[in-house]
Amino acid sequence: MATSLIQVRIDNDLKTKANQIFADLGLDISSAIRMFLKRSVLENGIPFSMVLPSDKNSLALNGLQALDAINSSSEKSGVSDLSLDDINSEINLARRSS
Repeated sequence: MATSLIQVRIDNDLKTKANQIFADLGLDISSAIRMFLKRSVLENGIPFSMVLPSDKNSLALNGLQALDAINSSSEKSGVSDLSLDDINSEINLARRSS
């Protein structure tokens, strides 16, 4: 299989930080880029969400909306008043029974 060379100019600090992350994962930067490209082909697009926030507070708003949804769901399920100990007990019981 023929190969192609890709050259990209990036900020030195970005390269250093990315190299450290990839090294911690047992990868070199070339392998990481190759993984990104293969995943892009598999997904037929960028393999992660690329959304522009409508304003600088939209991330915080999304977080608050997610918390509201969780609270609403827990209230509908009848578990909104469970303490952390109750939740841990439920988890341990489920683990023992499976």
